[in-house]
Amino acid sequence: MLSALSNIVKIPELRQRIIFTLIMFAIFRMGTHIPVPGVDPTAIEQLFNNGSLFGLLDLFSGGAFSKFSIFAMSITPYINAAIIMQLLTVVVPTLEQWSKEGAEGHKKTTKITRRLTVVLAFFQAVGMSIGLKQAILNPNPVNILIIAITLTAGTTLLMWIGEQITAQGIGNGISLIIFAGIVAALPKNIGMIYQYIQAGTINYFSVLLFAIIAIAMIVFVIYIEAAFRRVPVSYAKRVVGARAYGGHSSHIPLKVNQAGVIPIIFASSVLMFPITIIQFVDLPWAKTAATYLQWGTPLQTSIYVVLIIFFTYFYTAVTVKIPDMADNLKKYGGFIPGIRPGQPTADYIDYVLTRITLAGSVFLAFIAVLPNLIAGATHIQGVYFGGTALLIVVSVALHTMKQIEAMVVMRHYEGFMK
Repeated sequence: MLSALSNIVKIPELRQRIIFTLIMFAIFRMGTHIPVPGVDPTAIEQLFNNGSLFGLLDLFSGGAFSKFSIFAMSITPYINAAIIMQLLTVVVPTLEQWSKEGAEGHKKTTKITRRLTVVLAFFQAVGMSIGLKQAILNPNPVNILIIAITLTAGTTLLMWIGEQITAQGIGNGISLIIFAGIVAALPKNIGMIYQYIQAGTINYFSVLLFAIIAIAMIVFVIYIEAAFRRVPVSYAKRVVGARAYGGHSSHIPLKVNQAGVIPIIFASSVLMFPITIIQFVDLPWAKTAATYLQWGTPLQTSIYVVLIIFFTYFYTAVTVKIPDMADNLKKYGGFIPGIRPGQPTADYIDYVLTRITLAGSVFLAFIAVLPNLIAGATHIQGVYFGGTALLIVVSVALHTMKQIEAMVVMRHYEGFMK
């Protein structure tokens, strides 16, 4: 391990990229401690003690939401804008054409995504300011507008930091910002467990059980994230002039978790929106609905699982273009043994993908409800382990390590991962 780390230090470019990424992380963490002007931090803290929904949102902002700092909205508006653009690519011909233009088309799509991020961030900031106006010292329209502009500027700065990390650092910048926010909450969670032990709320057996479940789930998530189904492909031999091409075998890798973490984000957004609205409505029926739809109740969990399975199939169908895969195989002389080229190949790939997507959707649903299961088994409340956080941390860590591995191997050093 030490020799592998020394290989990283020997590469100037890689060393500079890692240092740049760490500097951007430091700027991000400093920003989480800069408060938005005109907000009462005590009132915000009381809201966080009322339920787990705000605590879950705070986890992805790296604690910025509970402090109501300039990064309180985190990078969420950018993620929503990117997802919207990805879905619109399927239905808008212009965007679909841009997706086929390579780097030039990517620049156009990125420009629109940035503008859409600012618009979504501003509306989200206005809604957040109005919804939390009891925490604003002087909740007049001018102050609400100033707070909304401040929050929007914070999200825009995070978007810029993420893009700079992608261009000059290591890994995907947006994903790494979320990763840094989640990892930054680990000391707080450990301290909370220690306080529970000191107070006698939990015993050492609960902590041991929590640690065993945590390690087992990390291994399980890594295994599923790296799992894929190999669809065998053979290429017919072609003779061009005096040379023969083709005649070899390969495979199409279809990931078990093809949709990644997107279905959980979709399902969470769909459920969080009405729950958040209901919390600010002072009516009897709203209180009853909030009781049944509270995060972790049987009804909410059941709806959550169904939505995740639905969005897994939906997102996979939108992003994986099976007809194009079949056409490309036919164009280059490839075929699946025992399957005719063309539409039969597309039908077979669709059949295989539908079956493994079921396994992927069940996996995502299980990971999403994991925090509730852990809390019930260990009686450790308020420590957000599992779910989207675990999936993001493992996925980003694997992707970043693979990128470092590729840069190390490219320069003829011994690999980082073994």
